[in-house]
This record gives sequence, C-alpha cells and structure tokens, in this order.
Amino acid sequence: MKKTLIVAGFAALMGSSAMADDIGVSMALFDDNFLTVLRNGMIEQAKGMDGVNLQVEDAQNDVAKQLDQINNFIASGVKAIIVNPVDTSATQAMSDAAAAANIPLVYVNREPINVDSMPDNQAFVASNEADSGTLETKEVCRLLKEAGKTEASAYVIMGELSNQAAVMRTKDIHDVIGGPDCGVKITIIDEQTSNWRRDEAQNLMTNWLSTGTPFDAVIANNDESAIGAIQALKAGGVDMNAVVVSGVDATQDALAAMQAGELDATVFQDAAGQGAGALAAAIALSKGEAVEQKVYIPFKLVTPANIGDYLKKN
Repeated sequence: MKKTLIVAGFAALMGSSAMADDIGVSMALFDDNFLTVLRNGMIEQAKGMDGVNLQVEDAQNDVAKQLDQINNFIASGVKAIIVNPVDTSATQAMSDAAAAANIPLVYVNREPINVDSMPDNQAFVASNEADSGTLETKEVCRLLKEAGKTEASAYVIMGELSNQAAVMRTKDIHDVIGGPDCGVKITIIDEQTSNWRRDEAQNLMTNWLSTGTPFDAVIANNDESAIGAIQALKAGGVDMNAVVVSGVDATQDALAAMQAGELDATVFQDAAGQGAGALAAAIALSKGEAVEQKVYIPFKLVTPANIGDYLKKN
C-alpha cells in the first residue's frame, strides 16, 4: 500500500554517517530562482555528508535531454537518481528506465504523472499543490472583501501547461472563487501561461493593460510571474494600492516586492526542505531501506503581517 507522509523538516532523517556513492540529479532548469534554491540546498546538504557525491545536470527544459541524462546516470552506475521533471506527463519512461536498471529514483518538487504506480524503490518529495493555489486565492478573496468588494475581476497567470503544479494551482484558483469560502464574486477576465517566467508575464500583463479592461487582482501561479506582472503594472502607471497581486514560492525577490508594497500575498514553498527530503529518500533507497512514497512539505501563506518569518528561508 502506498503511503503519504506530511513532514515539516525531512532533513532530520539524514545523518553525517550516511554512506552512498554518486547520486545523479537532473534538474528541469538551472535558470529558475526557486529551483536554484532547491538545487543549491541539495548540494550544500551533500557537502556535509560522508560518501555522498552529487552529479547535478541541467536538462534545460528539454524532455529528451533529461531522459538522456537519466540513461547516462544509469550507465555510469549511480546508486540513486533524483529528478525534477521538465514535463510531469513524461515521467513514465524515466521510471521505467530506472526500474529496469534497479536503481532508486526520487522525483522532487513536480509530481510525476505515474505517482500512484511507482515501484517500491521510487518516491516523490514536494509540497501538496492542493494547498498552494488554495491558500493564495483565499487570501486574495480576503483582501478584496476587506477592500469592500462584493464583485471583482481578475487575471490569472499560469505556469507551464505541461506541469502538474501549474494545472493544480489553476484548478485551486477556480475551486476557491467558485466555492462558498471566497465571499467575493470574482470573474476571471482571462488566463494565460507565462511558462513560469518573469519576462513572459510582463509581456502578458502589458498586453492585458493595453485592452483598457478594468480589473482588481492578478493571481499568478508563481512569484516570478507575479513580479513580471508588477513590473508591467508599474510601467503602465497603475496604482499598486488599487490592485491585489499574488504568487507562490516566497522567493527573495518576491519578499522584496512585498516589503515594497507591491506584492500582496505569496505562499512559502520550502525549497531547502524539498531538496533535503529528496536527498534523504534517495540515500535511504540506495541502502535498500523503505521510504514513504509521497513526502509532503507543507505550504504556508506569507503576507506583510508574517513576512519576517520567511525573509531568510528561500
């Protein structure tokens, strides 16, 4: 039976006496603020552990390149593999390749499409996306209601459409505004993808502004997209006190934007915790130990009221 574990700090499972040979790590993209924190967290964690050596590769957002990296890890005889998948719908082939070689595999941050059918020596470490967009959107509802709104309109900026997190976060948005807990009737004017990128979100928001359509909120699937929207809003002369902007990740840039009064809400996703959890699971599996197949690091809402608790975390 597959199990789900919710933890606040999975790193405690690791000790300096852990022994393992090389562990292959394939990251979807090095050029991503959140994933950089996650990757660096794993690297720093491994440095303090005897016998743990990481081979970290950049898949450059290329599914074929990522599968090649996994096959190369297998051919080089790594003891375990950690994957931050480029495309969460393309993970079955990765699982199959690792399973055929009997090498443990751990997915991190992005939920694989085959998460419920992985073999016993594979696992998934992330945060539960059913909470991310939910926390974000409930706070948007609260802020709009606090501003005296009974009806409002919003733009939604999505992440990569091939990514489970983007799909789930967008579903969360729709579920909250369509449910009984929002308290404000929110109409979505338009929703489009920025592929998680700041520059694409800025261009997207600029195009929306050019239509002249009034709106009250911008709900983004991640902080980079929220920041891109903020840059466009400021360039367009929009009063940032008149619009609610939210994101997910609680990156340093996002927290700076919040301190500047530009970002109203974000959701802390523990990059270091996810990286530590993935490394712990990979080491345990490489030693033949059983691990929970789903490890969830909790999301937490970040607002100007509690920002001080998160300034040094991501």
